[in-house]
Amino acid sequence: MTMAPGTRLGPYEIIAPIGAGGMGEVYRARDARLGRDVAVKVLPSDLSTDGDRLQRFEQEACAAGALNHPNILSIYDVGTHDGTPYVVSELLEGDTLRQRLGGATLAPRRVIDYALQIASGLAAAHDKGIVHRDLKPENLFVTKDGRLKILDFGIAKLTGANDHKYSQSEILTRRVHTDPGKVIGTAGYMSPEQVRGLEADHRSDLFSLGAILYEMLSGRRAFHGESAVETMNAILKEDPPELSQTNQQIAPGLERVVDHCLEKNREERFQSARDLAFALNALSGSSATSAPTATVSTFAPHWLKRRELMAWIVAGISVVAVLALAVLYFRRPPTETHAVRFFFNPPEKNGFGDFALSPDGLRLAFVATDASGKTLLWVRSLDSTTAQPLPGTDEADDPFWSPDSRSIGFFAGGKLKKIGASGGPAQTLCNSRGPRGATWNRDGVIVFVPSFNEALYQVSAAGGEPTPVTTLDKSRMETSHRWPHFLPDGHHFLYTVNGGSESRGIYVGSLDGKEKRRLLNDVSSDGEYAPPGYLLFRRESALMAQAFDADKLQFTSNPFPIADQVGYDASTFRTFFSISQTGVLAYDSNSGKTQLAWIDRNGRQLSSVSQPSNYFRPWLSPDEKQVAVDDVDAQGNRDIWIIDLARGNPTRFTFDPAVDWLPVWSPDGSKILFASNREGDFNLYEKPTTGAGKEVLLLKTDLSKSPTDWSADGRYILYTVNDPKTKFDLWVLPLFGDQKPFPFLQTEFNERNGRLSPDGRWMAYYSDESGGDYQIYVQSFPAGGSKFQVSTNGGAFAAWRGDGKELYYLSPDKKLMAVDVKGAGDTFERGVPRPLFDMRVSNFTSAQARFAVTGDGQKFLVNNTIGESTSGPITVVLNWTADLKK
Repeated sequence: MTMAPGTRLGPYEIIAPIGAGGMGEVYRARDARLGRDVAVKVLPSDLSTDGDRLQRFEQEACAAGALNHPNILSIYDVGTHDGTPYVVSELLEGDTLRQRLGGATLAPRRVIDYALQIASGLAAAHDKGIVHRDLKPENLFVTKDGRLKILDFGIAKLTGANDHKYSQSEILTRRVHTDPGKVIGTAGYMSPEQVRGLEADHRSDLFSLGAILYEMLSGRRAFHGESAVETMNAILKEDPPELSQTNQQIAPGLERVVDHCLEKNREERFQSARDLAFALNALSGSSATSAPTATVSTFAPHWLKRRELMAWIVAGISVVAVLALAVLYFRRPPTETHAVRFFFNPPEKNGFGDFALSPDGLRLAFVATDASGKTLLWVRSLDSTTAQPLPGTDEADDPFWSPDSRSIGFFAGGKLKKIGASGGPAQTLCNSRGPRGATWNRDGVIVFVPSFNEALYQVSAAGGEPTPVTTLDKSRMETSHRWPHFLPDGHHFLYTVNGGSESRGIYVGSLDGKEKRRLLNDVSSDGEYAPPGYLLFRRESALMAQAFDADKLQFTSNPFPIADQVGYDASTFRTFFSISQTGVLAYDSNSGKTQLAWIDRNGRQLSSVSQPSNYFRPWLSPDEKQVAVDDVDAQGNRDIWIIDLARGNPTRFTFDPAVDWLPVWSPDGSKILFASNREGDFNLYEKPTTGAGKEVLLLKTDLSKSPTDWSADGRYILYTVNDPKTKFDLWVLPLFGDQKPFPFLQTEFNERNGRLSPDGRWMAYYSDESGGDYQIYVQSFPAGGSKFQVSTNGGAFAAWRGDGKELYYLSPDKKLMAVDVKGAGDTFERGVPRPLFDMRVSNFTSAQARFAVTGDGQKFLVNNTIGESTSGPITVVLNWTADLKK
């Protein structure tokens, strides 16, 4: 069944065919909801009754969909249309590796680059217990910017609990049963065990990768016969000709890596994709086209042949020389004629938070959690395999470097701080309660954002009283200025304006406040200057570069992509990349998107809700059949959406070009309360849930407000006010009598997210009055008075069970906590907090971390970040501008 342009498959409109194969037809399609083009693979209806074809098609979606890695094709959605199953994935621009090869050889450095990316993707799949089993050049795709993607998990195999470190219950895909003796794979790239019909494991993929490496280096297949039978016999009984005979420029170290991938006995191969990547990384740091090259000395010696052990010991010793050369490389300006890519993995069982390259390009500072659960600032040299945490940086966020690369600035505990790059005591510079970036110039001036909804301020790097640098223009619906980056003169800087569509974009400003010019108005991203003269920013999912004259403050060319998949945090408008002054680029391809999911009290995921997007603040309707969220579309517009939980389809609820967010459902289900800055500051509005009526302004004042709850009897609306004098305060709007709002808590501390108990007698909220982490408190309502601390080790986003006998909140270590509670008279009894399950969120106070709970307390609607709690690797590109010449 060929689909004509204009055909709709659910929310996707077919644009044009891309190709076809044994597993279906692929089309370019448009997802109008997110404003992006996607690829749709369709299994024709005449094949959907073929059980094997259907199983392979479903398995491809399940296996790839369970993975989130920059080197694996991203699956967005699955569905059926008129009996036709389809899978929606990211749209790739480029060629398959088979097309790239065309029977010719590739340069050894390019081979190592591709092999590292394949190994990185395989490591992620193997970590999930997924074995590809059909790795070949046709299933590898090279994007226009050199990113390699693994495709087609149609015959992927799920290993059992004994095969790998993950148990069957931890893996999201289902097992593929293979009859004993059945050959699975493609002749020429199958491992010997696959040819024999034996069970494949992760080492089988490494044999296939070895065959691909051989072909890239020699221009010929490692195993090839006149028939499939002869080819498979060659795999079992023959060794391919030595690479040095086909290409004398190949280094012996690289040839040894290929040979060990192609060992007939899988016990003698590399034992993991990470081992292989480590070997390739050692080669990438030295010449891959000259004399003997070191690989590694830690390749699990039990699989080495005895006659080669001494050779590998010598090679291991030479690793020291390789690292010494790497040090020398990083100590001089880059002069190579080509870019070199490699990957930084996060610390074990961890994930990368915010990160920043040092200006000299020698080190990466990043946020991660240590073994004890502390969130700290870490530093890793680019010529090292390990990272070091910096004591005294607890709860660090948003690191940035001094211009001499000797110190690191960061935010923690409501303060702006700095610390030496090698450690030492951290120094507090000033207060900052909601950071959104900072930058440091040669004159010792730091420009930073003191709160998420303020303009930019400056402070001395020695500390002191901050002074304003920019001013919010509320007439143009500007809600915040954020993510500043100094330009080379140290006087001008780039920054991002957040707000309505007419003001949003990347601007250039100056320390004297005389310059304010919008450079880009079609992006929701931060921008950073990169020598010798480019402005880098994100558009859709790509990292773009545009030639920029830093003296004239103007562009001199059109923008072009330099990386096709770069992560982005829609809640803060920050792109996950960093650039040095010496030609080093680092970026994270993690999408930053979230997906709503139902979780039971044991942490078991029951189902997903809708497709991944930029969801925030889910609020269940009273009948628990719908959820209201605020979401950011591809153009950066934030609006309220309503999702039908049975069908999973979202419907836009607000359409104003201003920011509409923070939905709260009325207790009778007839209205939704929300905040909007369509008249300057954020004010409170309500709109009928039918969507038919007009939006009504409920409360307008000179300070921005955030609705947090609507009492069960419909008499009170709770909201938060952000007052520069008293920080975040809790206020109440009565919907009876004179309807005059009054403060419930207005102190020198931050009090946030007030939630009323079902009987209306107690308000739960979180506050930083203890001087450390936010804690959950309960106070009598409406008069105040009796107050009790509920959490013991920090908490945010309190929520009540329907009968008021249990309270839930999120802890700093990202666990959903439950506490038995009972209010009687002026006393409030609370039990010991107990963890229910881990949450996959970036930060426990992030807007994406808010959750909803059913009235019986048995199910939780959570907003999971896509992928596992540990993120994938950061891509590092040395001499990134060299690729521009190509």
